[in-house]
Amino acid sequence: MKKQEMSVYDHLAEVRVRLFIVLFFFAAAMVAGFFLARPAIVYLQHTNEAKLFSLNAFKLTDPMLVFMQFTFIIAIILTSPVILYQLWAFISPGLYEKERRVTLSYIPLSIGLFLIGISFGYFVLFPIVVNFMTQISRELGIVQVIGVHEYFTFLLELILPFGIVFQMPVAVMFLTRLGIVTPMLLSKTRRYAYLLLLIVAAIITPPEVISQVLVAVPLVLLYEISILISRASYRKAQKVIFEEQNKSLSE
Repeated sequence: MKKQEMSVYDHLAEVRVRLFIVLFFFAAAMVAGFFLARPAIVYLQHTNEAKLFSLNAFKLTDPMLVFMQFTFIIAIILTSPVILYQLWAFISPGLYEKERRVTLSYIPLSIGLFLIGISFGYFVLFPIVVNFMTQISRELGIVQVIGVHEYFTFLLELILPFGIVFQMPVAVMFLTRLGIVTPMLLSKTRRYAYLLLLIVAAIITPPEVISQVLVAVPLVLLYEISILISRASYRKAQKVIFEEQNKSLSE
């Protein structure tokens, strides 16, 4: 049965099945997360940034909260390929055959960009922010007593958004294939996008020009790469539509 011929009930039934598959893999990933969380936490505790100060537990439950945070995030990352594949499988019947093959390749690309994004956040931005905050404390004569829960929460809240931001090229490619976004629109709104990216860079970095430039430049480059990808995807999408229309007319 083709997707367009399915009833609302059939769509809901398919969504339930796919959600069940995702939940099953997520439960398995949670088990794996229980074993991977501890080495991840121990490693992050011995990095140069963490050594700048001792990490303390202000509540009896703080270590458990940190452990569960990492377990959940690891489970989400491990389950992400399944989530993306189920999303692709749900919408793929509405695409042309060539579009299905192309969009399927978005999954490993999306995962790779996510890992690059969090790596950028951790290895580039996080040290800048930590060193800046530590320097301010020293200048003010303040002794930092850092809670382990607060430290890792701050770390995760800082680096995880970059994993999402670095999905920009994939999201633009996908939306272009669906006809929602065009390269002309992206080019037309470039100045507003730059302004927004600069504001984001200013918000998430210390009030220091070099730090803001280090964050803003990759974001701007991502936007420009997204425009180039959108142009290529747009041409391919138009070509596929033209070929399919000619094929239909010949039949």
